[in-house]
Amino acid sequence: MKLLITGICGFAGSALAEALVERIEGLEIHGVDNLMRPGSETNRARLRKLGVVLAHGDIRCASDWEALPDADWLIDAAANPSVLAGVAGGGTSRQLIEHNLGSLFHALEYAKRCRAGVVLLSSSRVYSIPALAWLPLRDTGGRFELETASPLPRGVSPAGVSEDFSTEPPVSLYGSTKRAAEILALEYGEAFGFPVWVDRCGVMAGAGQFGTPDQGIFSFWVNAHLRRRPLRYIGFDGKGKQVRDAFHPRDLGALVDRQMRVPRTSGRRIYTAGGGAANSMSLRELTEWCDARFGRHEPASDLRPRPYDIPWIVMDNSAAAAEFHWTPQIGIEQLLCEIAAHAEAHPDWLERSGA
Repeated sequence: MKLLITGICGFAGSALAEALVERIEGLEIHGVDNLMRPGSETNRARLRKLGVVLAHGDIRCASDWEALPDADWLIDAAANPSVLAGVAGGGTSRQLIEHNLGSLFHALEYAKRCRAGVVLLSSSRVYSIPALAWLPLRDTGGRFELETASPLPRGVSPAGVSEDFSTEPPVSLYGSTKRAAEILALEYGEAFGFPVWVDRCGVMAGAGQFGTPDQGIFSFWVNAHLRRRPLRYIGFDGKGKQVRDAFHPRDLGALVDRQMRVPRTSGRRIYTAGGGAANSMSLRELTEWCDARFGRHEPASDLRPRPYDIPWIVMDNSAAAAEFHWTPQIGIEQLLCEIAAHAEAHPDWLERSGA
């Protein structure tokens, strides 16, 4: 089988390539990346050792697709992954649309031409921000927890947020590009008869992730705590009780492998994929973990809310478990130990990441 991965030098793309080479015998991987993300250059040597054929190209440009070979499957792992993209920090709203939608259009035209199946890496941030903010929560001391004694809206349960949860705007500019990408990919697959899988990924984390506050929070927090860099609990009373779940892209690789072995073009196409309740953690709990490993370092409190922040989101993997017999295998403790060991071995990692 021949596979093309866009954004292959990013954390998700490179980790997926590594996981799939181990899982699929005889797999031939081609990858394309524009290398604009700080740190992405560091993954090229590792990918070449795996036998990956790398192309330096900008997939926003139609002509850069002309030199890419036909593939059986395309994994779209190229995007601006920050929920603040187009609003705060680097990049404009125009660039966000070009990165997350313009490039996808070219990818889907490529899939149409060579009859390739498509796996689109989407995001948990396609879900409605007001609906998430209105979830009934209780303060358990170190974290927010879902209040299951209260009536819960459709698509949320003690297992987390499922594919059926509201995607009603606002979802952020970033979230809207990912939701639009989902619709466009599914429509292309329906119109031109190729299989499309959409995986709404929660927070991915692991060793080698580029650590910035808005794109790799677990990696950033561990690296910054170790180096005694300033850390802040932003919003929600400044106590760090907001909760996310984390999972490793190697676990995502297991799901993608199983999806590519079932190239159907009907039935459920969208799945949530994340660490789940067992792999969830608040920022305060993450700080306590880091305190135990590296020594005490107390974050500052910042009471000002930040655009698009939400107090609690955990992915419900029930649909993927039922259909693909998939659950994450790398637990939160193993994941954090992996990040910590990498941080200890790479003292310049935050600088490499552009943090």
